[in-house]
Amino acid sequence: MASPATAPPSPGKLKRIVAASLIGTTIEWYDFFLYGSAAALVFNQLFFPESDPLVGTLLSFLTYAVGFAARPLGALVFGHYGDRLGRKKLLVLSLLLMGGATFAIGLLPTHATIGSAAPVLLTVLRLVQGFALGGEWGGAVLLVSEHGDARRRGFWASWPQTGAPAGQLLATGVLSFLTAVLSESAFTGWGWRIPFLLSGVLVIVGLWIRLSVDESPVFQKALAQAEARKADNAAQAEKMPLVAVLRHHWRDVLVAMGARMAENISYYVITAFILVYATTSAGVSKQTALNAVLIASAVHFAVIPLWGALSDRIGRRPVYLIGAVGVGLWMFPFFSLIDTGGFGNLILAVTVGLVLHGAMYAPQAAFFSEMFATRMRYSGASIGAQFASVAAGAPAPLIATALLAAYGSSTPIALYVIAAALLTVVAVAAAKETRNRDLADVGPSDTTPSASRAADAHTV
Repeated sequence: MASPATAPPSPGKLKRIVAASLIGTTIEWYDFFLYGSAAALVFNQLFFPESDPLVGTLLSFLTYAVGFAARPLGALVFGHYGDRLGRKKLLVLSLLLMGGATFAIGLLPTHATIGSAAPVLLTVLRLVQGFALGGEWGGAVLLVSEHGDARRRGFWASWPQTGAPAGQLLATGVLSFLTAVLSESAFTGWGWRIPFLLSGVLVIVGLWIRLSVDESPVFQKALAQAEARKADNAAQAEKMPLVAVLRHHWRDVLVAMGARMAENISYYVITAFILVYATTSAGVSKQTALNAVLIASAVHFAVIPLWGALSDRIGRRPVYLIGAVGVGLWMFPFFSLIDTGGFGNLILAVTVGLVLHGAMYAPQAAFFSEMFATRMRYSGASIGAQFASVAAGAPAPLIATALLAAYGSSTPIALYVIAAALLTVVAVAAAKETRNRDLADVGPSDTTPSASRAADAHTV
């Protein structure tokens, strides 16, 4: 039974906390995905105009991948201070950084105006985006996870995860609308800037909501205990969160990284690379491809809380494994359906892929949160998630585009995703089930006996 200090908040308060996390993550992912869609559609022309179209797309996706390279640094910095100062303060900062960088991209001169300085500036702003997102995810899911109780943690913690499809939905929706109402020349000339500039308005709304919620009670309790130990001089100095994570939770970090491989790679192949594959290999128009991703993202948004609720009933690992195995099995049918060029088949391919992805993404927030002790949870969850993104999501569109250019076939791309799925299956199968854990009582790797855990209490 939860202690008074960690008792779940009232339903109304919990919903406000969930809303604050969801709106914040939606804005962050809108900004991040907007870049990915623009990289596939126009950045090759605007910032790399002297290259062959497919090479230009590769270079455009390379700047896209740079954002992932900055995410581990964001995870380290935000994780450290989030475990020391609190979740809320760092979430406000991440939102400001992401929104500012995205707004600046909307004002950026192109290669035609300032030459090679344009892609350099674009890359710098993408680095800022990646740094901010590296710190956003851990704080957003922890703020919800640490407010709720174990019985429905998977459900409630899955709502910040819906910020990814919501952001994708918003970014793709805005781009789809603009490509529908503007001519090709108008969209390439100035229309592409509008979605980036809209980020400024969204950030103001997000900050207003995010500033209205309270800090995590689990973190406040752990911080008070740490301060009391310092005052009593009865325990050794508290270790840096990163050091404590690597000492006590290194297995959990490896599990989290492995679990992310199929989830991350499949998502960017299904939502970003498809805009290249469908338009170049299947002869589908940009508008048709965008509309298919738009419809599938709406379904993705709807199923994530359902998968999260199922993980509360049967466990995090079984649901995660359903998604990993399903995505691997779906890859060959996925490309076969796209190759037909039919709009209905395109929708079916992306929708089923994202539904299966949701089975991994939904329980991920609760699963990763439950692995780590409170005073190192922001660092542990962020490091596990974001370091994997460098090897998974960052190069996924780049590798898929390079494989398509080299082999002219979808088969190597399908095998690439299947290999990632196998790695995730191994990682999740090796993990321990975390459902029903009390986040206020999670010790190092949750394997230490009670007496030993008490001796290690300075790390909790």
